[in-house]
Amino acid sequence: MTDPATPGHLAAHLRRGDVLSPRCPSRLVLKHVTSTWGTLALIVLQDGTLRFSELRRRVAGVSERMLSQTLKQLEGDGLVRRESFATVPPHVEYSLTDDGRQAARLVASLTDWIEERLPALTGSAAA
Repeated sequence: MTDPATPGHLAAHLRRGDVLSPRCPSRLVLKHVTSTWGTLALIVLQDGTLRFSELRRRVAGVSERMLSQTLKQLEGDGLVRRESFATVPPHVEYSLTDDGRQAARLVASLTDWIEERLPALTGSAAA
């Protein structure tokens, strides 16, 4: 077993990330992926490429500004692909990258678990 104090171990650890460290950049990605709007956008985009307006309709309750900000963050994280078309009026389509599809599957599993366990989680299950 490698000694955690050795430089090689530290370098490998930093390449992977350490979400428990306050300075770890993985925290920002975690924040984007697990935010309400980030999670819902990833789940909706599992169904395929969508235009902004279609995506906004599917993610009920999100404001245009918040969805735009969320998509920019997910694009910056390499999870969402944005493609602009020079048409009149211009339109933009969003789709998941390979990493985005993997992240979407994971957050979809978590949301499925939450929905299945909702009565127990909210305390409304029969005792």
